[in-house]
Amino acid sequence: MEIKKLTIVIPAFNEARTIHLILNKVKSVDLINGIEKEIIIVNDFSTDNTDEAIENYKNQNPDLNIQYFKHEKNKGKGAALHTGIRHASGEYLIIQDADLEYDPEEFNILLKPVVADVADVVYGSRFMGGNPHRILFFWHSIGNKFLTTLSNMFTNLNLTDMETCYKLFNTKMIQSINFKENRFGFEPEVTAKIARISKVRIYEVGISYYGRTFEEGKKISWKDGFRAIYCILRYNLFK
Repeated sequence: MEIKKLTIVIPAFNEARTIHLILNKVKSVDLINGIEKEIIIVNDFSTDNTDEAIENYKNQNPDLNIQYFKHEKNKGKGAALHTGIRHASGEYLIIQDADLEYDPEEFNILLKPVVADVADVVYGSRFMGGNPHRILFFWHSIGNKFLTTLSNMFTNLNLTDMETCYKLFNTKMIQSINFKENRFGFEPEVTAKIARISKVRIYEVGISYYGRTFEEGKKISWKDGFRAIYCILRYNLFK
């Protein structure tokens, strides 16, 4: 399939310190086949200087196609993704966190199966391939693998990293889904609902992972893990 534009959806909450760094990385990457970039930033009612940082970046980079949306109250990462997905105009879209845990240089790794016209959806796995991974949090890794296995049991997929941020979607396909989860439940919900689409072609590729500690700004907690279990059961058993 010919792709003219890739939409990059960036949810942001209190990322004033790093938002310009991730935008610089997105700006510098050259996408394969001359694919254009549309950047959609959704500020989920940040309480720091994220808004000012984004506005300054937009003004200093008028050549970049940046669409900026702001929530009037904090709704959660999933809600920010819903807003970004709704406004996407590229043939495909990818999710990019505003922190520095994932490297935009690897967009092309996820794009290759789509450009080759063998995939509609591509997940970037932190647990496969020979790319660098920061060593952190044993119990988080066990939790991720448990959630992925539980999700796979219901979806009949063989993913290695359901909870990954890097997910590349056919835009019309994901815009056709009615999402419910406003927080970190987005990952199991989108996986369950994508897996049910007739003849969908899902691929997985290995990516790098430069994880953050809680002191460095990591936001997910054990409560989100229990919510993920609930979402796996809800969106797979009660369709």
